[in-house]
Amino acid sequence: MKKLLLTGVMMVFLSIGKAQEVKIPAASLKSKIEQMVGLTDIELEYSRPNKKGRVIFGGLVPYNELWRTGANENTTIKLGDDVEINGKTLPKGKYAIYTIPNIDKWEIIFYSDSDNWGTPKEWNESKVALRTLVPVQNLPASIETFIIGINNLSDNSGHLQLAWDQTLIDLKFNVPTQKIANASIEGILANPKADANAYYASANYYLQSGGDMKKALNWINRAIDLKQGDSPYWFYRTKSLIQAKLGNIKEAIESAEKSLDGAIKVGNKEYIKINTDAIKEWKKVL
Repeated sequence: MKKLLLTGVMMVFLSIGKAQEVKIPAASLKSKIEQMVGLTDIELEYSRPNKKGRVIFGGLVPYNELWRTGANENTTIKLGDDVEINGKTLPKGKYAIYTIPNIDKWEIIFYSDSDNWGTPKEWNESKVALRTLVPVQNLPASIETFIIGINNLSDNSGHLQLAWDQTLIDLKFNVPTQKIANASIEGILANPKADANAYYASANYYLQSGGDMKKALNWINRAIDLKQGDSPYWFYRTKSLIQAKLGNIKEAIESAEKSLDGAIKVGNKEYIKINTDAIKEWKKVL
């Protein structure tokens, strides 16, 4: 009986404890970013402290000292492929991002041990995967909440940007998009069953990325052949641009006229205009 009574009392106290659990926001809210750059997946996780009227760099965050680059546990970045930073390779994987701020430049450090709370108790230089210097940029207005972003995206690069108060750090990195895309193209087109869309996509990628235009022309011709005379007007638009890049202006006009005819049939105003404009410009150089 006493055991039952004691158990009941304990359950009451546990119930009260759970009922009185206070829910309040964290001082520094956690953020997660997932961003594709070219063909490379990148993930960022970090906590975002607020300025709250404080002097940040040179005050709350001292100059010339290692900073966790945010708040709480490690700020981390996870790379799906090797990337290049200032001529150095940062292998794919997960890293803590540490920084050493100074007035005119910051040192950014990618550290392979990403499970620390704040900075490591013991620094291990062998765990530094890459370190680099980045100049400080001054912002015209103050940013209240610390922010990290992956911005200024292109097929082959992005910018890791850190901003707080009136300070911006902008680190460009390159991703191996061309290497991945070329491997994909070679693998797909090696298959005898590769369809017209695969050849078109390959030709269009080479056109956009400045690849071998002779290969691109062969691929777009193969795409058109596989369609057996029923090629979409955008196929011929791509072919015309490839031919123009090769200096074959007369042939480019012929392809653009086929694209224009197809666009007129379906009423695509955008393609009607761009083909009409291209034909007009190319006729000037004949």
